[in-house]
Amino acid sequence: MPYLTYEGYNQLGFADMEEAEFNKLLPKASDVIDVITRYFYRFNDIEKDVPFRREQFKKAIAAQIEYFYEMGATNTHGLQEPSTVTIGRTTLSEGSKNSQIAPQNDLISKDVYFYLRDTGLLYKGIGVV
Repeated sequence: MPYLTYEGYNQLGFADMEEAEFNKLLPKASDVIDVITRYFYRFNDIEKDVPFRREQFKKAIAAQIEYFYEMGATNTHGLQEPSTVTIGRTTLSEGSKNSQIAPQNDLISKDVYFYLRDTGLLYKGIGVV
C-alpha cells in the first residue's frame, strides 16, 4: 500500500503535476524516504502511528516527489549531469539546474530533512532491548 495518494499530495500543496507523473515518481521517492528512516513504516503501521509523525512523513515523501519532478531526474547520475557541454567551439548551457560553482545535487531533497527532523525517524542510535 502506498504511503501517499495523489489526492493527499495535492492537499499538502506541493507542485502541480499530472497523476501519471505522480504515480511514476511515488515508488522511487518512497524508497528514498524508507532508506533514511530505516524502513520504519515497513515494520510499523503508519495508520496507527501518532498523527504528527505520520503527517510529517507524508510531507517528506511529497517533498521528495516534488524534488524529483523539478530536477527532472530520480537518480544520482541524472541529478549530476553537467549544465554546460562544449564540443569544439560550440557550447550548450542548460541553465541554473546545476552550476559549476555550486555543490553537486543530492539524491535527497533538503526539504525532506526539514520535515523529518523532529519526528525521531532520523535517529541513528542503538536501541535498548
